[in-house]
Amino acid sequence: MPVTMHDVAARAGVSIKTVSNVVNGYPHIRPETRARVEEAIEHLGYTVNLSARSLRQGRTGMIGLALPELSLPYFAELADAVMRAAEARGLVVLIEQTGATRERELQVLTSPHRRLTDGLLFSPLALEPEETDLLAVEYPMVLLGERMFGGPVDHVTMANVDASRAATAHLVAQGRRRVAVLGAHPGERMGSAHLRLEGYRQALADAGLPFDPALVGAAGLWHRSTGAEAMSRLLDSGVELDGVFAMNDALALGALHVLHDRGVKVPGDVAVIGFDDVDDAQYAEPQLSSVAPGRDQIARTAVDMLIERIGGSQVPPRRVVADFSVVERASSGGPRRAAAAS
Repeated sequence: MPVTMHDVAARAGVSIKTVSNVVNGYPHIRPETRARVEEAIEHLGYTVNLSARSLRQGRTGMIGLALPELSLPYFAELADAVMRAAEARGLVVLIEQTGATRERELQVLTSPHRRLTDGLLFSPLALEPEETDLLAVEYPMVLLGERMFGGPVDHVTMANVDASRAATAHLVAQGRRRVAVLGAHPGERMGSAHLRLEGYRQALADAGLPFDPALVGAAGLWHRSTGAEAMSRLLDSGVELDGVFAMNDALALGALHVLHDRGVKVPGDVAVIGFDDVDDAQYAEPQLSSVAPGRDQIARTAVDMLIERIGGSQVPPRRVVADFSVVERASSGGPRRAAAAS
């Protein structure tokens, strides 16, 4: 049976009201009484929103995680990784979804929920790159993503340029000379699309291949549907292509669907690689090559850095770039691998 407040009161030799006062941080309690209640809570493993140690330190034992869109596999899997990392450190995660809108991102920064959490992991998409002053909040925060750099808080990000360069270079190494890119955001000055397009261009330059704007497929939100639409537009334009670098796996899966419907052989006619290495990549047909951007490393590092800030660390803001790897599968001519067990 779960440990109850009555059990704690019995062990500590106090009333249930006294236990409640301790749990809720009531200040006018004799130190020896508080100590007995806290010892009973710890000994019995009684769990509430605040542990005994949290009471002493004025913490909730909960951190916030604000992400743009949990319907996108990458963010869903990142949330899972953050929850696992937090749980291993005795923390609970409160997840908020911003919908990649400026209004919701601003609301997250000032939300009453911040009173429930000891700190925030924040991944913005709508705030402008120069608005880093908005990150100067009065609670611990670690920034995620690629939208804003150089702010007043710790930042954990991925190697977007180098990873995209490596993904494109992988296709070039397979003999592809007309590599399209899906997911561009025309006019974007900072963000994943801008950085991944830069990596794509660098790989072409490394190989002595020209950059052809006709091979750039724009897409707004990076969903399967927008990937399918971008792939369809490229095919309908008649542009010659023999490879596709999709800026995330959802775009790549949409592209694979269109290529299959059009009778285009993958990888025979067109080799395809995505980015994020989400679980669905292993179950595509053919299995999707992708960039693994260090999702678990990002989650662990961000949680650990946030815990340090919650603990009072005053070191200057730090920036950590996660490791990445190119995972070669059948869609780009790599080996066909057995899908991992769920």
